[in-house]
Amino acid sequence: MPSLTVSALDAVDRALVEALAADARQPLNALAKQVGLSAPSVSDRLKRLEGAGVIRGYTVDLDQKALGYRLQAIVRVKPLPGLLHMVQRALEEQPYVIECDKVTGDDCFIVRIVLRDIEQLDEILEGLSERAETSSAIVKASPVPRRLPPLG
Repeated sequence: MPSLTVSALDAVDRALVEALAADARQPLNALAKQVGLSAPSVSDRLKRLEGAGVIRGYTVDLDQKALGYRLQAIVRVKPLPGLLHMVQRALEEQPYVIECDKVTGDDCFIVRIVLRDIEQLDEILEGLSERAETSSAIVKASPVPRRLPPLG
């Protein structure tokens, strides 16, 4: 199926995506009311947006502190020569890694880790120490949380 571009989203599509970003558990009739369409029309639009890959899935927003993760760290990871794939696999398998981007520049990965305490960071970094150089920073606040890109 051909993919949609941001410019191909009309005002109703944008309103649907924004409403779902705010609360992905809304029933179809509530979404329909918000955008001024019938529930079957909203269902058709959502299927089209899903089919085009604009909507890849629906998720839940967890409060990490409520789960006992009091800290987050951002870690820059520079694998030692020849160990890039081993480091990537180690990051993929580390359950406390909640995001990882492969980037250009001196570091190959930028990693976000949730932590119960600062000692846990040492344990995680020790697991990488034979394969990579790391530089870490503790997150004090997130003034711009993950959000939608511009839709129009």
